[in-house]
Amino acid sequence: MSEQDTAANYPTLNGRGVLVSGGATGIGAAIVAEFVRQNARVAFIDVDTAGATQLVESLADAKHPPAFFAYDVTKVEALPTVVTELANAVDGIQVLVNNAANDDRHAVPDVTPEYWRSRMAVNLDHQFFMSQAVAPFMKSAGGGSIVNMGSCSWRLGLDNLSAYVTAKAGIEGLTNGLARELGEAGIRVNCVVPGFIKTQRQIDKWLTPELEQTVLAGQCLKQLIDPLYVARLVAFLAADDSAMCSSGTYTVDAGWI
Repeated sequence: MSEQDTAANYPTLNGRGVLVSGGATGIGAAIVAEFVRQNARVAFIDVDTAGATQLVESLADAKHPPAFFAYDVTKVEALPTVVTELANAVDGIQVLVNNAANDDRHAVPDVTPEYWRSRMAVNLDHQFFMSQAVAPFMKSAGGGSIVNMGSCSWRLGLDNLSAYVTAKAGIEGLTNGLARELGEAGIRVNCVVPGFIKTQRQIDKWLTPELEQTVLAGQCLKQLIDPLYVARLVAFLAADDSAMCSSGTYTVDAGWI
């Protein structure tokens, strides 16, 4: 029996409208695939058209194949219009997963004001403006769930990531603020904090034997983490099984932090 055969199914996700940013590859693709497995109606956005096309093709036989929209989340001015189009594609939005991010490395002397602002735009700003844009749809549906993707990097003090860790630390504060303000409308807001996740990007760009040794030494559980474990936590936080969970931060880090 495969791990997918033993994974939980959430009846309240069946047919639910879900929007995922940065859903073409890596953790985002695992999240899209998990919601599709739950028979949700999923739309995702990304700038990686090739990766998105491959993902859509792999899920073409699902009850509700995902809908892909090519869009750059840093273009926040157009988000209200884009989100309306996405809501129409999935018959309303009851779940938002703010996953889009970019963890390119950068040394302190090399960071310009323009680069700093670009890191805030791709890693933090859109999480607020996506949430702002979907809130009216969730209110009209009687509530919803927003899941913001954080990172273990700022808690661990990883180097060559000053702008990235600043943005990721801010996401936890943003989560608490949104949860308080949107809670009266029945909208829950939580943050998921992945540890080192074994995505293809991490393998190709950063994973060395030395880094793997460091990660495993820090973790309580001695194996690298597959993205599907992050996706399963996200699905739980989106489902009504977590109805009283809001303003929370949940780690998937094998005990590293």
